[in-house]
Amino acid sequence: MSQFNIEEEIEDIAGGEFERVPVPTSKLKSWKSFLGMYAGEHAAGTEFVIGPLFLTTGVSAFDLIIGLLLGNLLAVLSWRFLTAEIAVKYRLTLYYQLEKICGKNLVTGYNLANGLLFCFLAGAMITVSATAVGIPFNMEMPKLTDTMPNGMTWVIIVLVLGALISLIASKGYETVSKAANWMSPVIVLAFLACGIVALSQLGVGSLSEFWNIWGEGSEPFPGQIKYTFWHVVIWSWFANAAMHVGMSDLSVFRFAKKASSGWTTAAGMYVGHYMAWIAAALLYAVYLKSPEAQGLLSNGEAPTVAPGPLAYNAIGVFGIIAVVLAGWTTANPTIYRAGLAFQAIVPKLSTFWVTIIAGTLATIAGLFPAFAMKLLDFVALYGFILAPFGAIIVFEHFFHKQAGIVKNFAEVANLKFNKAVFFAWAISFGLFYFISVQFDVFLSFVTLPAWLLCGVLFLVFSKRIQKS
Repeated sequence: MSQFNIEEEIEDIAGGEFERVPVPTSKLKSWKSFLGMYAGEHAAGTEFVIGPLFLTTGVSAFDLIIGLLLGNLLAVLSWRFLTAEIAVKYRLTLYYQLEKICGKNLVTGYNLANGLLFCFLAGAMITVSATAVGIPFNMEMPKLTDTMPNGMTWVIIVLVLGALISLIASKGYETVSKAANWMSPVIVLAFLACGIVALSQLGVGSLSEFWNIWGEGSEPFPGQIKYTFWHVVIWSWFANAAMHVGMSDLSVFRFAKKASSGWTTAAGMYVGHYMAWIAAALLYAVYLKSPEAQGLLSNGEAPTVAPGPLAYNAIGVFGIIAVVLAGWTTANPTIYRAGLAFQAIVPKLSTFWVTIIAGTLATIAGLFPAFAMKLLDFVALYGFILAPFGAIIVFEHFFHKQAGIVKNFAEVANLKFNKAVFFAWAISFGLFYFISVQFDVFLSFVTLPAWLLCGVLFLVFSKRIQKS
C-alpha cells in the first residue's frame, strides 16, 4: 500500500480530523494558516465586550496600555515555547494525549468539563453577534446585569446565528481556517476604523489627549472590582490560559510544520487583544459621555455594554457586519474544539455530529447574556479550572527523565484512572480556589501558582505510584 493510500485510510478512520492518530506529514500546514486563524479568532466579537469591561473596572491609562503590552507578550511566549513545541513533537489532540497520561475514565471527566466551558465561551460570541443583528429590528439590548433572555426577538436571532455558526464549525479545521482567513482582514479593518472614529468623536488630537482619556483611572462601576497594572498584565496573560499553558491548542498546532508557527499567535494578541481591546474601550468612552450613560451612572447603575450599537454608532452598517463576522471567527474554532472534546468521550460519533451537539449547547448558552456581560470573571474562572491539566503534559514532557517516571503511564500500565493526575489537580485547584475566595484574591493571580503546583505534585505522586 502506498504512503498516500495509508494516509487516506488513516483519515477515513479518524473521521477526517485525525482525532486518535498523529497528523500525517501530507496534512501539515504552513504558518500562514495559523496567522489568519489567530488574527481572526482573537480580533473577535468578545473584544467589543472586553475593551469596554476594562473601563468599568476604573483602570488607568498606563495600567491598561502598558499592562496589555506585557501580558500579551507572556501569552505569545507561552504558545510558542510550550504549546507549539509539544504539539509538533507528538501531533496529537489534547484529549488523546491526556488519555495516554490520565487514563480513559479520568480524561472523560476533563473532556466533558472542557467541552462545556468551550460551549459557554462560544455562547458569549453568539451573544455578541446577536447584539449587532438585532439593531435593524430595534431589539432591546442586554444590560450589564442581565442574565436571562429579554424577548422573543433576541431568542430567534440567537437561534439562527447559532445554527449557521455550528454548520461552519462542523465542516472541520479546513473550513474553520478558510473562514478565519477570509473574515479576519475585514474585522481588523473595522476595529481600526472604530478606534479612529472614536478618537475623532472624543476630540483627541495628540498623544497626551489620548492618554488623558483614562488618565489616572476612576472608581469601578457598581458590581466591578478595581483593576491595577498587575490585574491587567496577569488577566491578559491568562485570558487564554486554557489554550496555551492549558495545552488546548495542541489540537490546532498539531497541524503545524514547525514549532515556530507558535509566533503567529502574536497576530491575535497584538491585533486583537491589544489594538482591538483599546479601540473597543475608546468606543465605550464615547458612549459614557452620552446623556443616557451619564443618567445611568448618576443612578448608581452600570451603562450597557452592547457591542452591536457601539460599533454601529461609530461606523454604521459596516460596524454591524464586523461584529457579526467577529463573533463567527471566534465561535467557529471554539465550537470545533468543544466538538473534539466531546468526540473523545464518544469516539464512534463523527466529527460533524459532535460539533453540531457542541454548537447546539453553545447556542443555548448564547441565549443567556450573563456569559458575555460577565466575561472578565468567566474567562478567569475558565482558565483557572483547565490550565493545571496542561501542567501535567508540560511537566511530563520536560521533566520525566529528571523525575524518573514513565511517560504516558496510563497507556503503558493500562490504567483507566491515574490517581497521580487526579490528586495533583484536586489539591492545586482546591487550595488556590480556597485562597482566592477566603482572602478575596483576584482569581487570575492564583492561576500560575496552581499550574506550577499541579505539575510538581504530578511528578511527585507519579514517582510514588509508579514505584508501587
